[in-house]
Amino acid sequence: MITVTVNGQLQQLDVPLDMPLLWVIRETLALTGTKFGCGAGQCGACTVHLNGVPIRSCITPIEVVDQMQITTIEGLSTVEGLHPVQQAWIDHQVPQCGYCQSGQIMSAVALLDRNNHPSDQEIDQAMAGNICRCGMYGRIKAAVKRVSDGNQQFYDASLEVHNG
Repeated sequence: MITVTVNGQLQQLDVPLDMPLLWVIRETLALTGTKFGCGAGQCGACTVHLNGVPIRSCITPIEVVDQMQITTIEGLSTVEGLHPVQQAWIDHQVPQCGYCQSGQIMSAVALLDRNNHPSDQEIDQAMAGNICRCGMYGRIKAAVKRVSDGNQQFYDASLEVHNG
């Protein structure tokens, strides 16, 4: 039996210990926002936060996350509204096919949580592990910059609502 907290909800899971976290999230918990992309941890579509750190859930066995906190894309927004990064994604019309976007957003949120005013180079480094087949990298960077550059009050106020 594995115990994890997913999006603030304690979960007792009776699944094979070597089952990838991605499949636990999608199949056992029915949270389908996290996507399967490459299955090798290289495209970033399956990115979730493990204790606040972005990881690739497709290559992470459930047994290594026992007793940890997991946040998926579904865990970012609240009844009060979208996370500021999600809103910036909409405002900058980032999604095209949309397949990579949950992983992109999770990487951007992790970056901004640890560095609320990243440089262009820091944004590029943090987002480098996420592949966008539609090539929306310019829009992705613009959305991240919107949340950080001169908009820290926007980000802080949104997080106050988000974190309660």
